[in-house]
Order: sequence, then C-alpha cells, then structure tokens
Amino acid sequence: MAQASSTARTPNVVLICTDQWRGDCLSINGHPIVRTPYLDAIAAEGANFSNAYSSTPTCVPARMALMTGLTARSHRRVGYTDGIDFDHSVTLPGEFTKAGYQTQAIGKMHYYPERGRIGFNNVILHDGYLNFARKRGREVDWYDDYLVWLRAQAGESAVSDYFDDGINCNSVVARPWSRSESLHPTNWVVTEAISWLYRRDPTVPFFLYLSFHRPHPPYNPPAWAFEQYLNLPDHDPPVGDWVADLEDYRTDHRPDAHVATYDQQTLNRARAGYYGNITHIDHQIARFMEVLREFGLKDDTYIVFTSDHGEMLGDHDLWRKGYPYEGSSRVPLLISGPGIRGGQRVDALVELRDLMPTLLDAAHLPVPGSIDGISLFGLTQADEEGSNVELRPYLHGEHVLLGQSIQWVRAGSWKYIWFSKNGNEQLFDLHNDPGETRNLSEDPDCRTQLLKLRASLIAELSGRPEKFVQSGQLVSGQAVVTLLPKES
Repeated sequence: MAQASSTARTPNVVLICTDQWRGDCLSINGHPIVRTPYLDAIAAEGANFSNAYSSTPTCVPARMALMTGLTARSHRRVGYTDGIDFDHSVTLPGEFTKAGYQTQAIGKMHYYPERGRIGFNNVILHDGYLNFARKRGREVDWYDDYLVWLRAQAGESAVSDYFDDGINCNSVVARPWSRSESLHPTNWVVTEAISWLYRRDPTVPFFLYLSFHRPHPPYNPPAWAFEQYLNLPDHDPPVGDWVADLEDYRTDHRPDAHVATYDQQTLNRARAGYYGNITHIDHQIARFMEVLREFGLKDDTYIVFTSDHGEMLGDHDLWRKGYPYEGSSRVPLLISGPGIRGGQRVDALVELRDLMPTLLDAAHLPVPGSIDGISLFGLTQADEEGSNVELRPYLHGEHVLLGQSIQWVRAGSWKYIWFSKNGNEQLFDLHNDPGETRNLSEDPDCRTQLLKLRASLIAELSGRPEKFVQSGQLVSGQAVVTLLPKES
C-alpha cells in the first residue's frame, strides 16, 4: 500500500459517467424526491455545475463529444446511428495514455467497433442491451464482459441473461431486480473497478472511466431502492401549453413511446424505477470512493461525475431522450479534487465537450488545439464571482428525432427551439419558467430575444449540407441525416 503515494504529485483522474441521468436529479440541488447523499458529498467538496448540457442528447453523439472534445458539427453525429466506426484519433483517453497514464474503461462505451479502445489501454464492457450488437449466432464475448461474467456465477446457466425479466431497454415498465444485488450491472462496474485498483501499475498515475448503464431503462433497481420511491404521492410532471405541437407522434399504448400519456400507476412505477436506479448508483459510488480512500488515493485524485444525457420521464407527455428540453438535455456535472474550492455552484453554460480540456488541464497536460471544448478548470479554482463568468455567448444543440432535426439555442436564461419539419418555433424564459411550460415565441414583448436567438441558430446552420439556411433564412421541410459527411 505504501506504493500508492508514489504518484502523489501527479493527479489521478476518475471520470464517472452515467446514462440518462437528469440534471435536476441530485438532492443537493433541491430535488423534492430523489436522494443522492453520497454524490451530494462530492458536490460539497468541489464544484457543482448548474447549467451543464448534452448538446446532442442521446448515447452515441453525446459520448462522441465527451471523448473527443468536439461539437456535433465536428464529430458529425447529429443524431443516433449505431455501427459507425469511431474515426477520430485525438481522444481524451488517448491524450492521457500518451502522457504516461494507465488508462482503463469499465462499463458502457457505446462506440463501434465495440472492442475499439479509442485511446484506452484496456476496456471492460457492458453497454446494456445494445440492439445493434445483440444478434443470435454472435457470441456475447465479442461485446459484453458483464454477461460473460454473469453466466460464470454460481446458480447461473450458460444462457443466463440480464434480459431474463423481459423488461425492454427503453420501456417505462418497472420492477425490482430479481437476482442478488451483487449481480446487478451497477454493482459489477464497481466490483471490476475495485479489482482493477489492485492490478494497476502503482508507479504511474491513472485515468479511470467508470461508466454505468443505469439509470437508463430497464427500470429494475434492487427492491430496497425501488420500494423507497413507490408509495409517494402521484407523479405530476409539468405539461406545457405547447404539447399539441407533438400530438402527431403520440403512441399511448407502446411501453417505449417517445410521446405518450400513461396511467398513474405506470407513471408512479416508472418514477420509482428511475429514481431507484439513481439511488442505487449513488450507493455504489460511495462504495468505490471508500475503497479509493482505503488505497490512499482519494486526496490525489480528481473525481468527475456526469451523464451522457437526461430523461424526459413524462414531462410534457414526453419520454426517453433526444429532446432539447431540460429533462433531456441538461445533465449533472460535479468536479472535485486537489485544489478545487469546495461547495461552489458554477452557473456558467457548459457542455460535455468541455470535459476533455478540463481534465487535461487539471492534470497539467497540453490541450490539443484541434478540439472545440473550453477548459472549466479555472472556474473550479476561482472565487465566487469569477466562477460564473460567461464562457460562451450561447450553446447550440440539435438532434434528429421524430423524423426531423430539432435545433435549439440556449443563451442566458433563454432557450429557442426550431423544428425542421414544419418550422415551428418555441421560446422559453428558464429563469421565470424552468419547467418550459409557456411558449413565448408569439409574445411581442419577447420578439427581440426570439430574433437574437434565431440569428444565432442561422449562423450555426449556415453552410450545412441539409440546407436548413437559404438566403439567410431558416427553411423547413429539408431532408435530414444523422451523420454529416466528412468535409473535404
């Protein structure tokens, strides 16, 4: 154990990424129901970013931004498509590897090919139920280390599966985990991480990526986590005055709908499953942090907690992700570690692409000039006034969803949304309406804000191959793509 202190002057980095965790689902941020005491403790020791976003809020494009430091226009994934080769040579883990760090990924990667290391020394995989990879006749060894491990456990068979309970990976159906808690994928990630801490090279610093598949469905946390949220007052999500805009996409009788109104029991159980997954992860993060302390590594390690995107969870009758609304696009972001002032709330507008330069900066490593992200490290060390400087005049986000491109711009407390299919516009004042319930796009008093944000979107989309901008104006009805062509 004495060897652990040999890298004390060179910081280690642990990047914890969850899947589909809403930005408001931390009890330290005042959530009325969900409880995350151990993440709250990390926030109390470091910086809590209140305006962190995933600008392309589904798994593949969001994780591209996280690992490359690029905007969607630069990494080219403007929607969700599996089976696209990871084609960027400059990556977050790759820069740490080049600097002599031992780099390890455990859990969900969601890149292609599945065993691609994207700069890590090694990857141990569980992407959840990855439809593209799961084909009968293809051995799971190719793409899922957790499932190989599960089938080797006492009492399991050669065909045991985390899908044995039949809950779809995008479904609102919820039930408790049916196996021992130690066999849950959430526990497995931390078990593997603890085992790796023994096997790592103690003579060099490390970059460890812990990537949980939950709270993404299936909503099947252990029974104790599910039950503590089950008998609460009825779930009453916000419903905006604009919900009729998406009425054509409603499929109320599908358990995996994007737009649906479900019965109250289904709503309550889905909430219990989702929040239960969150609290389960919170407890397992506490398990990892305690072991990190026992190894004598905690004080020399930066801890970062975030998610690839959020979950609508019935807000405005919407489910899943890919939307510009706060439930889908805003994510948690906590950073603690050596020299970071504890208990600070940072209101600057930040995005997943900013984590690559931030972590390299924290480790005193050069930041590649080819990336688009902005280092946040200075904000984590600034005084209260300096931590809330304006990093960017606005943030542009987008995603192909419901057969169209949904574009958005966040600037200050304002959010502007444009739908490419019919040209519908929405405008929200998040300061006075954080639930995005009142569309102000037709309000004459908000005309100046509308025009300003629309102009920012026009600037972002000018020259794009979809030809969303023609003669300086937004043009609806254009064909959309999920992968932009490479620029010549």
